[in-house]
Amino acid sequence: MSAPRPGTAGATRTCPHCKTTILESASVCPQCRGHLRFDAEVAEAATFSPLQVEGTIPAPAQGACEYSMVLSIRDGRGREVNRQVVGVGAIHPGEERTFSLRVEASEVKGSAAKRSRH
Repeated sequence: MSAPRPGTAGATRTCPHCKTTILESASVCPQCRGHLRFDAEVAEAATFSPLQVEGTIPAPAQGACEYSMVLSIRDGRGREVNRQVVGVGAIHPGEERTFSLRVEASEVKGSAAKRSRH
């Protein structure tokens, strides 16, 4: 899979604050929430969240349990596009962890909506 060219839907850049790869169209970094620019057109773009999942893992009855939070993104054919270990840790008696996943999406308007060639 080739990377989309700058100016096309899905093109990326690096956040100057936290160095995370983000969408070129982003006004605010989704990782560090740092403001990147004020763009009235982008600010008015319709944003929505097509997927939100949250779950809590309670403390184990005895001892501790370890966890790895793995994020996997697949395309329409089921091929893995991206896979990352987001966090790891342990849960001890008397503790719990809540995990949240939210996909944020926005409409792409104009020439940026053209799909890149693969």
